[in-house]
Amino acid sequence: MSRSGIVNVRMVITEEKILSNIDKVQKMINPKSKKQIVQLEEDSYFKDLIESIKTYLIEYPKKKNFPVSVYKSAYGLVEFATNQFEENTKKIEELIRQREKNIALSNKLKELLEIVQNKEKNWKDRVKEAQDEFGEDIIDTLGIIGRSRSSKSQNYQDALKLVNARIVNLESNLHIEIDMERIEDRSKALSYIGIEVADALKQIPTPVEEVEQQEEIKQEEQVQYAPETFEAKPSLWQRIKNSKVVKAIKYVMSIRVVLEVPSNALPEGRGEE
Repeated sequence: MSRSGIVNVRMVITEEKILSNIDKVQKMINPKSKKQIVQLEEDSYFKDLIESIKTYLIEYPKKKNFPVSVYKSAYGLVEFATNQFEENTKKIEELIRQREKNIALSNKLKELLEIVQNKEKNWKDRVKEAQDEFGEDIIDTLGIIGRSRSSKSQNYQDALKLVNARIVNLESNLHIEIDMERIEDRSKALSYIGIEVADALKQIPTPVEEVEQQEEIKQEEQVQYAPETFEAKPSLWQRIKNSKVVKAIKYVMSIRVVLEVPSNALPEGRGEE
């Protein structure tokens, strides 16, 4: 076998291996997968997979002849990771709103408890007004405190303990914090893909068939929409660059995540060689 033949065989094997690695990463970040990445810093296997994909993209010798199958898979991986990151950001925003709501409820419950303990004239009305916010169990418990003749009775003490426990739970937001940590750990992994793989992929010229498909899609869209109202869907690269990942990363970082993102880490567009 000629030397060039050996090289070609090795390249085929490498291509298959990279496709397999991309598939493994895709499964690791799939929210429906049972074996998801949990903590980026502690998952060397995940980092090794990303590094292998990145190295293949960067070191491939003739980028104009880059395997279309690998390009499509790598591009699809970045797009999937970007979409998942966007979904995670929405979930974090929802959790933050819920956390703020819980803190406000804890303050209101403290106020109600004080009103009931002091047996203010309107305590029954105030408790009744809050029944939609706290549920029947807390409303009934506040009623027990308000009707108790002695603060030393067992019923009073048990009721007080229950209300204070609810206040602590609302203040701590423990389940929300746990959910946020899980989502943010996944977001780190997703942004890692968005930075490392996308940055390497921008060096690969768009395969000819991909360009043709994009032109066909563009033509179809132009038929469906009037020119004055048509607005082309932003490319994946622009989505990554414009707030979908960069601003989202900064948003998540401002909450909990510590992640250094170089200012030139994300792609402006695909390069040509």
